[in-house]
Amino acid sequence: MNPVFVSALAEAGLTTENLAARVGVDPKTAGRWANPGRIPQTRHRAEVAAALGRTVAELWPEVLERRGPVWFHQWADLEREAVALRWYELAWVPGLLQTEAYARATLAGENLTPTEVDDLVAARIARQSILHRDRPPLLVVVVDELVLRRTAGGDRGMMREQCEHLARCAALPSVQVHVVPDGTGLYAGHGGPFILADMPDGKRVAHVDGQAKAQIIEQRAEMATLDRRWARITGLALPIAQSLALITEAADSWR
Repeated sequence: MNPVFVSALAEAGLTTENLAARVGVDPKTAGRWANPGRIPQTRHRAEVAAALGRTVAELWPEVLERRGPVWFHQWADLEREAVALRWYELAWVPGLLQTEAYARATLAGENLTPTEVDDLVAARIARQSILHRDRPPLLVVVVDELVLRRTAGGDRGMMREQCEHLARCAALPSVQVHVVPDGTGLYAGHGGPFILADMPDGKRVAHVDGQAKAQIIEQRAEMATLDRRWARITGLALPIAQSLALITEAADSWR
């Protein structure tokens, strides 16, 4: 439990239901804020803190220690609260399934200091804790086969480790991994990667990556477009068992 949050709630004479009504969220969402590591989304934090007569730093000191780009924090909040994530990647292993060495390789060549790289890698690895919660989100991942065939600087050991790690992650009860096989030809996934998130209150949002900065999408028309693309992409992907066999074969190929 988060003892500061629980204590502040009692001192304010509120229940999670009262607090949820005041902030405009589902009571179950407010109830989760009493658990360690569960932080309200950015747009709710200040309002919750004001209702409880505390500062955000008092209630959730880890917010001040957050690493990674500021623009990414909003998505990290959504990702942590989501009950389901559907993730398509054309060029990389998804961040939630990366090893530390692979995460570092994805940042090679960027205009970053060693400390900045360390911070970004640490933030990415820390996000993976959601997969090991008592109630993790359902994570359905689809990757292009070329993701399994491409390494950095000829580092075969790094890629073998990453493929083996991906296979282990695919065995988690809450994780499904599918691969679009090489030779598929042009398909909707070549438009770029995206993530669809289902939130506890029924809301749906998306994360669409870009060369400079990603964007978060909530508009229904754009969500519908991504839903159609997801359906078309998954229709071309291999079933779970065949995908796992392909991932295992790829790991062996890097030996």
